[in-house]
Order: sequence, then structure tokens, then C-alpha cells
Amino acid sequence: MTEAATRRTPGTPCWTSLMVHSLAATQDFYHALFGWEFTPGPQQLGAYVRAVQGGRPVAGLSELPPERHLPVAWSTYLASDDADETAEMIRACGGTVAVGPLDADEAGRMLIAADPEGAVFGVWQEGTYTAAAEPGAPGTPVWHELLTREGTGVLKFYQMVFGYRAEPAASEEPGCRTLRLGDRPVCAIQSVGDALPRGRGPYWMTHFAVADVAETVRRVTALGGQVVRPPSRGATGHRATVRDPEGAAFTVVSADRG
Repeated sequence: MTEAATRRTPGTPCWTSLMVHSLAATQDFYHALFGWEFTPGPQQLGAYVRAVQGGRPVAGLSELPPERHLPVAWSTYLASDDADETAEMIRACGGTVAVGPLDADEAGRMLIAADPEGAVFGVWQEGTYTAAAEPGAPGTPVWHELLTREGTGVLKFYQMVFGYRAEPAASEEPGCRTLRLGDRPVCAIQSVGDALPRGRGPYWMTHFAVADVAETVRRVTALGGQVVRPPSRGATGHRATVRDPEGAAFTVVSADRG
């Protein structure tokens, strides 16, 4: 998140959050993995903390009510100048709005939605709060990618709602499209077909910068997490995909990723 004076262009990924069953245990995991500290955040939807790196917020963690047995996953939030207007566009273009729009204290206004294929994402209308951590610093989100079975139809949804321009991604991954705002790449859509995990639908993947991918993967497993894709190096840099102890998948990439 950024200060009001430097608002993100609408459609830019601007925040990432995670809803978990054990907030305390999850804080311990990410503190040990990334060195995050935690401060209280808005409580409208229950217990919520902001993860802080270098004195600045990088992500949000919240606790699911005990009776809700939902899959645990990181959620990407896309910037908006008007969350209420964006909510109407989401509905008009075939998506659904599950929560909000609602105010999150002084931080801004937000909603949680799903695209026509069922991938959950958030929308954030910025208010006034502490500036985000330096982009690219270890432990900070540096990239967001939608993993979906077939990306052509859902691509039209995101283009209509957020105005993206799409082009083939400069990577080895077939079916990957980079989404741009102006000339700036901001996120991507990856068509993975039947490679999506059994029993779950499309989802947004958060990429976190780290200084050493292999060492981070070793630390994940030592802390009770799992490896989904082992470390590899390609056109987009050194990276690996892992799961935390509650099953939330995320990707770690070399801090010098372009």
C-alpha cells in the first residue's frame, strides 16, 4: 500500500492478504521465514494484522472464524479509484462481489470478488496510511499471476474491468500473458489447463522476493511447509513454489527479478 499522494494506477496489484485458521502459528511461520513483524489492522472482518518489513506494511493476515472451513490461499488486491464503481463493473462483466465494498478504518475502502472462472481477488481504494516497503526488498511481494485453466475468456473480464493490455509473456511458460497498464507490466494470466491442483479452481499467486531461493525453500520445509515446484532458473529468474503449513501456496523469486 502507498500514501495517498502516490496512489497506484487502477488495476495495479497493490496489496496481498491471507486468511488462515491459526493466526498465531501463521505469524510465527512468516516471521521465521521472511523476518516479518506484525501490527494490528482493521478489525471489521475479524482478527487482522499487518505484516511489516523495515517499518512498512507488506501484507495482511486475518483469522477465519472457527466454523468456516475454507481453503487457505493468498489473495491479490487490485487498485481502484472508486471501489463502488469497480464493484458494479465486476458484476456487469460476469464476476461476483462476495464482501463489500466497505471501509477499512482510515486505510481505504475494499471489496472481495471473484472473476467469472471463480478466482478470488480483492479491490482496494486507497486511503491514508504508512507507505509500503521498498519494492523488491526481500520479503516483499514483487509479482502477481492468475493461474487458470483457460485464460482467453477470463482475460476479457479483467481487460473490461481494469483496462489491461495483454501480450505474450517473455518466459518459457506456454499460455502466459503479461497484463500491462500503459507500457508497464503489472501482472500476468497463466493458462495451465488440467495442471491446476485437483479440487481447487483458478487462483491468484503472489510472488515474494528473497535473497536466496534455495535457502528459503530449505527454511520453508524446516518450518513445516512443503515444496510444490523445486527451485529452477529460467528467463524470469530463479524461483520456486511452496506452501505454508496451512497449505497456502506462494512463489519465492530471486530479489533481482526484473
